Amino acid sequence: MRDYGRSWRIMRPESVTDQIFIKANRIRSIEIKGMSQIEDDIRSEYIGIVNYGIIGIIQLELGYGENEDVSDDEALALYDKYMTITKELMYKKNHDYDEAWRSMRITSYTDLILMKINRTKQIENNKGQTIVSEGIDANYMDMINYSLFALIKIEFPEN
Repeated sequence: MRDYGRSWRIMRPESVTDQIFIKANRIRSIEIKGMSQIEDDIRSEYIGIVNYGIIGIIQLELGYGENEDVSDDEALALYDKYMTITKELMYKKNHDYDEAWRSMRITSYTDLILMKINRTKQIENNKGQTIVSEGIDANYMDMINYSLFALIKIEFPEN
């Protein structure tokens, strides 16, 4: 927030989804090409997905604003709240899936994030209505958690 303030408050959820798409698509492009031409690395793009995912969940709760209508303290409290909820979901799924993420490739996380983005776009196109699937917030949480798994594997590749 020091660099950008709370400028993200003007973003509609669909724009947040597109921003996550840009980051995930860039990761996939670098994975396929084996190189990038700008300085930001894959790690920073996964961090961006985590942050935009939390922003998306906040925007779903508050709606988008016309300006920076929350204080730094309110924004940080919301960020912490939704990061905690998202991590708790990760721990529950990790238990049920028996830590399958540890055996997965980082490229699979990228593909799963892109799939979740496509699902999210479809739900957004349907005005948030679903028949049997989870909502937009659950998809954002899954994108965040796949990004966290990738970040762990980037930081500790031998584990």
